Amino acid sequence: MEHCGRLLDHVHLRVSNLAASRRFYRAALEAIGRLEAFGEAEGCFYADEFYVDEAESRVSHVHLAFQARSEDEVRRFHAMTLAAGGRDRGAPGPRHYHPGYYAAFVLDPDGNNIEAVYHGPTRRSADSVEVTRL
Repeated sequence: MEHCGRLLDHVHLRVSNLAASRRFYRAALEAIGRLEAFGEAEGCFYADEFYVDEAESRVSHVHLAFQARSEDEVRRFHAMTLAAGGRDRGAPGPRHYHPGYYAAFVLDPDGNNIEAVYHGPTRRSADSVEVTRL
């Protein structure tokens, strides 16, 4: 059985330093309570739909937002990713995007703009989509 998101099949980042990025993203996933999704294989690491390997030439440059389940997780994400080598891009706090939007932004070791966002109290129909191979 696999779990899948609703829109994207996967996100693939190419990074300049796999060890530095592994430290950063392990901290990010731990901060938002998703470290159980983290896995490693030779030359890469991954978490659910997120896959990272080392670039042979050009690195990726993207904005990526992780879903947090509380404002506390957003604050923890910001603190833990800064401690793991990230650079501040926006301290935790409310944003004007819509009522209840609470986020923090950090640049990863390659300059990708990584966000943790909490959209306020909500109820989900499911934590994830379960996929069973036929």
